[in-house]
Amino acid sequence: MKGIMIQGTASNVGKSLIVTALCRLLLQKGFQPAPFKSQNVTNYSYITEDGKELGKAQVLQAEACRLDPLPEMNPILLKPVQPGGSEVVWLGERIEVVSGMEYRERYYHQAVETIRHSLKKLAGLSDFVVIEGAGSPVEMNLKDREVVNMKVAELADVPVILVADVQRGGLFASVVGTLALLDPHEHSRVKGLIVNKFHGEPLLFEEGKQWLEKQTGIPVLAVLPYLADHQLEEEDALSVPSIKPQLEEQKLLNNKEATYNQLAEHLQKYFDWEQFLAIVEQEERAAGQ
Repeated sequence: MKGIMIQGTASNVGKSLIVTALCRLLLQKGFQPAPFKSQNVTNYSYITEDGKELGKAQVLQAEACRLDPLPEMNPILLKPVQPGGSEVVWLGERIEVVSGMEYRERYYHQAVETIRHSLKKLAGLSDFVVIEGAGSPVEMNLKDREVVNMKVAELADVPVILVADVQRGGLFASVVGTLALLDPHEHSRVKGLIVNKFHGEPLLFEEGKQWLEKQTGIPVLAVLPYLADHQLEEEDALSVPSIKPQLEEQKLLNNKEATYNQLAEHLQKYFDWEQFLAIVEQEERAAGQ
């Protein structure tokens, strides 16, 4: 399939926001994109008209694509209900409450097949799938049975863009360290970097950009300024949303088209679109050989 996966060096680096912006930008460029996140851990969910439940971030991303939300866009939703336990929602249906260890042991193979099925369905509804990862792809204690990052990129056979948050500090170590911990076949999928949440003029980071590209051999596709009032809920919220996100959601619903267009404009202003297309097309050619 034609697509891209947005992964991060950590949680809350801005993956959800970038996926939403990229979905709308692709739509504006003449594609019909579809969003996908294999597994969400959050209580911030949405019920569709036919009673299916999925993460709200994928609903917003579907709106940015001008598509109706489908459970296949977020086939696995884990809703924390007690310390160490989560309610499993599978393709929109509530199944049971299990512990984290029990989930990994019982659901891994089923998850892989469900992800494969969901990607196939989305590929039939769109011509470009924008996939969001979760957390970090190098959580070494979880890596052998993960179904949210590089395993998904492998199943979809798409290139990866790695996002890092410059606001929290330690960006250079987080990028180089993440790449160093990936297996060689995983590392080879990372075709671009995005520096997110930069405060100030992005040109001030030019020296840092050059260092990253020289050190990693991977192009920096964007240095994105911090966007304070984007009105979208952060990814992977582990608790019931507070009043503030609810108010922000209402503001978004009142003017959602303008918000999605603003996000796309923000991304395009700083994004190397031509390099991005070259990465996607190169991967397509390689897959066809």
